[in-house]
Amino acid sequence: MNENLFASFMTPTLLGLPIVIFIILFPTILFPSPKRLINNRIITVQQWMIKLILKQMMLIHSIKGRSWSLMLTTLILFIGSTNLLGLLPHSFTPTTQLSMNLAMAIPLWTGTVILGFRYKTKMSLAHFLPQGTPIILIPMLVIIETVSLFIQPVALAVRLTANITAGHLLMHLIGGATSILFSISPPTALLTFIILLLLTILEFAVALIQAYVFTLLVSLYLHDNT
Repeated sequence: MNENLFASFMTPTLLGLPIVIFIILFPTILFPSPKRLINNRIITVQQWMIKLILKQMMLIHSIKGRSWSLMLTTLILFIGSTNLLGLLPHSFTPTTQLSMNLAMAIPLWTGTVILGFRYKTKMSLAHFLPQGTPIILIPMLVIIETVSLFIQPVALAVRLTANITAGHLLMHLIGGATSILFSISPPTALLTFIILLLLTILEFAVALIQAYVFTLLVSLYLHDNT
């Protein structure tokens, strides 16, 4: 238990050089491009999953919004695969880094806002001042709506970072307690091990759900602006 609790969240290095870029690129190996006329079972399942995600995401979008289909599909596959790879022992989860999540959220959010001001200028400006607002409240409401608009990418990034980090910390704490209790009280250690096993299963679900939530919110921002 003398290990630093946040050691697993530090950017890994090799010979003093950060290797986080190679870790981020690693999930692309899991989704190879089909090169055969008849695909194997893994690629068939992957294609079925991608088509299902694409159908769910693009159901509410207009023609302009559907041009983002490749971007949204790639986003959910990338976040989901990196979250799952981070559950492996002695691995690193890039989505626990707020800087990386902001680097994903800000450009996507900026793109949706630019589309909104380009194709729905009046509607986008109308969000800053609801109809029928008293004159005395106009400056305050404009400030509040502006802050709420600019806080959207921050909320996206913080939500993903907090959920993934909290799960990893909890697993680390329960795992450390289990290893200590094995030499003190085996029945209690068995109970904590069962809790750890259930928490691990839950974290697999959380890894996929958070990828879906992040992509869904970007999709909703896109829908509101196209």
